[in-house]
Amino acid sequence: MLSNAPIALFVYKRLLHTQKTIESLLGNREAQDSMLFIFSDGPKFEKEKLQVKNVRNYVKTIVGFKEIHISESENNLGLANSVINGVTKVINEYKKIIVLEDDIICSPGFLRFMNESLSFYENEKGIISVTGFKHPIKLPDDNSDVFISPRPSSWGWGTWLDRWKKVDWDIKDFKEFRNNKNLQNMFNEGGKDLTAMLFSQMNGTIDSWAIKWAYFHFRSKGYCLYPRFPLIKNIGADNSGTHTNKTDKFNVVLTNSDKKINMSNNLVLNNDIIREQISLYEPSFLRKIINKVKFR
Repeated sequence: MLSNAPIALFVYKRLLHTQKTIESLLGNREAQDSMLFIFSDGPKFEKEKLQVKNVRNYVKTIVGFKEIHISESENNLGLANSVINGVTKVINEYKKIIVLEDDIICSPGFLRFMNESLSFYENEKGIISVTGFKHPIKLPDDNSDVFISPRPSSWGWGTWLDRWKKVDWDIKDFKEFRNNKNLQNMFNEGGKDLTAMLFSQMNGTIDSWAIKWAYFHFRSKGYCLYPRFPLIKNIGADNSGTHTNKTDKFNVVLTNSDKKINMSNNLVLNNDIIREQISLYEPSFLRKIINKVKFR
């Protein structure tokens, strides 16, 4: 029998978003047999204390999962530290994990897909992570239910302990990367925003675990597994979040189905798909100029 991976949910101050995330998870039949670990970050500012308290009061009322474990941080750790510490705590014990933040809603088939893919590709070391997200792009007319990309998604994703524990969160080889234009161009094959984001992270102007996770995929020459149909939707691109700007270019219509998605042992990188995918991350002309000046 398939053993369900534990679910880690990271929440902060958005009560309505958190409620929608939980409601969508409970729409998955696998929820009742899944452990839910909720990590609540502490308020960064005095004005956020009530919002954080309201979220914490709500998560204590949640039922419908096999087990529910809640961790509340007294201090504000920030998203990067919250995710890295929380995922590490859970995955060290259970060896695999499914991760969501408080602005993600999922289809009724999300948990089934995640658990089946985490089982099917566990020993396929070239797959570093799996996700339920699928960009709003056109795919080739073929029979494949899944595809791979060098760029991982941080929206409704999962991984295994043997991959996670190898990540160098300090990016000790950054000096080499910073001085190697060829490496930078290769990293940008997953999206022309990636190198600029890594520079911003290392300069301390952003606080992102996800860009380090993407860099690990690149350095490992590994891939993220995506479904053919959207199983995840981000509802936080509405100016309500700390790290997400308002945009609708990643908006998708969720697949309202929990049908089985067929896995494949013969995954081949499709350059047409990658071109479609990375086009969504093309920086504006102004941003290109800023990055050129900022990081030269």
